[in-house]
Amino acid sequence: MTDTIDTPAPPSAEHPAGVGVIKPGYHPRLTNDDLAPLRDQNWTWYNIFAFWMSDVHSVGGYVTAGSLFALGLTSWQVFICLIVGISIVLFFCNLVAKPSQRTGVPFPVICRSVFGVLGANIPAIIRGLIAVAWYGIQTYLASAALDILLVRVWPALEPYSDVTQHGFLGLSTLGYFTFALLWVLQAAVFWTGMDTIRKFIDFCGPAVYVVMVILCLYLLSKANWNVSLNLSSEQLSGSAVITTMCAATALVVSYFSGPMLNFGDFSRYGESFKAVKRGNFWGLPVNFTMFSLLTVLTAAATLPVYGELITDPVKTVGKIDNTFAIVLAALTFTTATIGINIVANFVSPAFDFSHVNPQKISWRTGGMIAAVGSVLITPWNLYKSPETIHYTLDTLGAFIGPLFGVLIAHYYLVQKQKVVIDDLFSMDEKGVYHYTKGFNPSAVWATAVAAVVAISCVFLPGMNKATDYSWFIGCGLGLAVYYLLATRAGVGRLVADREGDDVVVG
Repeated sequence: MTDTIDTPAPPSAEHPAGVGVIKPGYHPRLTNDDLAPLRDQNWTWYNIFAFWMSDVHSVGGYVTAGSLFALGLTSWQVFICLIVGISIVLFFCNLVAKPSQRTGVPFPVICRSVFGVLGANIPAIIRGLIAVAWYGIQTYLASAALDILLVRVWPALEPYSDVTQHGFLGLSTLGYFTFALLWVLQAAVFWTGMDTIRKFIDFCGPAVYVVMVILCLYLLSKANWNVSLNLSSEQLSGSAVITTMCAATALVVSYFSGPMLNFGDFSRYGESFKAVKRGNFWGLPVNFTMFSLLTVLTAAATLPVYGELITDPVKTVGKIDNTFAIVLAALTFTTATIGINIVANFVSPAFDFSHVNPQKISWRTGGMIAAVGSVLITPWNLYKSPETIHYTLDTLGAFIGPLFGVLIAHYYLVQKQKVVIDDLFSMDEKGVYHYTKGFNPSAVWATAVAAVVAISCVFLPGMNKATDYSWFIGCGLGLAVYYLLATRAGVGRLVADREGDDVVVG
């Protein structure tokens, strides 16, 4: 126990940058090059900033933000909800980033400190399966965008975009083609590795911004720079405004709950925790403020220009009578989708599924398992209306909230930011994280209790008023129940007196 993440050795031919270093004592059942602690952490604040730009700038993000208008809120109210929501996301992202950045390990490995070296497969599989669903949904949304734009350029393709004329299983022939095209492009970028992914998202986020600004300015000019920000046809009043704004803010947090939970998969590459926090600040509140302004102004401009409120950027572009603009938009939506899907829904299941069987499932294999699974669930049947958007996000938050709460309670409250790195990769029964046959009962029970309550908020009619807050309910319950069970079981004492080179203190 002589090497620590606090004093990394330089990259070498044997241990290249971005690859974990496996110590002799690490158990094969828990280890491979992708899961081991990084020897070289070299992502700057800009790389983290670009990560969030890629995650925010998507068709799904735009549609989700636009769907808030259907709640009866005015533009300025929607804007406030977006900013407050993203500020909450910033706070939680900084919390979850620290343990992985300090230790250099991805999300499923840091979960071993909480759930046990074998129990960590529980959060890994849950997060991986959710990412599979979102990977398919995001790919479908962008493929649907390409369908519309391709038909505008080549009207002869219109019959093939109609599922009733040419299609099966709920998707048109053209839809299958565009979905497959995006599927292959994303897999190609992912397969080249994390360094290429980092370079891609460094380019992707700013590029999408440029086109979004151009679209916004174009519509504003067509509207003679005179738009109204009162977009909702049925505006709320009194206490209904407050309750609806709170629900909308919670929805924003739920939308980011997936990448927020496994943000450690990226923060582990940060050169310092300070750099990660700086990247989060610029990538979340600052970047999202600009994104929110563009969303609100662009939607507002569609009313005087086209005579109707359009919150879907694909439909907005589809009304532009300019072939070059349509082609540019198609490329932009494609780039945006590849960016968000890789950072939010490809890297995560790659680590998660690899974690289940490290010796047989590599990081690349784990990612391809997710990609294949995303087709089998037929995502085009999952995401077809604003109601489905909210239902999907509420369900997502119900599962992820408890995992987040348990992880935060363990790292900050129970074990006081201490992590015994070597024991994360040890099957020794005397290891700190072996617990009971590799499982921490406190974490498992806390997650189960919180998840049942959070899911009840989504599915039980009598609790549907709490649906929008399922993530917060699950997170809060998971944190409280775990803290009570863990302190009673003496989990905090396991590392309280442990000192040495293998212990990292936040």
